[in-house]
Amino acid sequence: MRSFPPLPNVRGSRASDDLLAGHLWLLELIDGTGLRFGMDASGLLRFGDPETTYADPEAVPVALRPAVRRVRERFDREALRDAVADPESVVFFGVATHHRGTDYDWDRLPSFLGTDVWIGRATGQEAESGAESREGSFRPPDAAAAIFEGVGLDPVNAVEREVNARDFDPEGYAIPGSAWRDGPAAGVVVRNKRGGRGRILADERATGTSEDAPDFDDPEAIAETYATEDRFERVVADLDRRGAAATVDAVADRVVESIARETPVRFGAGGGSADPGRVRAAVTERARVALADR
Repeated sequence: MRSFPPLPNVRGSRASDDLLAGHLWLLELIDGTGLRFGMDASGLLRFGDPETTYADPEAVPVALRPAVRRVRERFDREALRDAVADPESVVFFGVATHHRGTDYDWDRLPSFLGTDVWIGRATGQEAESGAESREGSFRPPDAAAAIFEGVGLDPVNAVEREVNARDFDPEGYAIPGSAWRDGPAAGVVVRNKRGGRGRILADERATGTSEDAPDFDDPEAIAETYATEDRFERVVADLDRRGAAATVDAVADRVVESIARETPVRFGAGGGSADPGRVRAAVTERARVALADR
């Protein structure tokens, strides 16, 4: 699966000459983890983060699972097959949105936002017109946004479109407010239609909530702090909307994913990380109580 394109900082005279030319698109930089995926001939979607690809869905980190599920539920496979001659040559890139220091309005922010589309061969229309297959390329930002919408996914939001590069000063640029929180964006991605790209980071951004963080190695403390009645209610309501059964196991799984996505708790191997299985066991006991009271 093709790697993420580099995204250098454009401040401090580090902007390449091929970026600050022509007309620019400024996109909100979303604080999360990169998620990429492609579709094989059978329609199976395969996922990866910036460093790893996952053959087994169970291997996907807990914080990224809501994004993977959203893509699987919404992705229009037939739309992709109709749009390109070789769907297997297409790689989609985006952000799995989860807490990495910036507090978003998690109920509004999609768990996946698309940023880039790589197409390795000619599109269906190009193939019909007799165009030869060409070397693959990333699509321009406006085309990428249209492609994501065409397959049923949300593209990252544009802050400004078609800004003349001659009028753009990266050093003096003021980071705008985020579309997904009450506060500034984590930064902006600067792109042009010839493939140039870079980023401008906010000098300061939110670094968590005011609530006391639990001992991240103690699953009972994590469950007590974050497996709240409100979180259980939101998970059950979401399962109901989807027509899925709100069983103890299903609710416990979604609550753990919600904690991984929306809170400072980090799951995984290594010091200072919570064990997903132990946290799920602690959450399961609370899920039984919550569902028994319904």
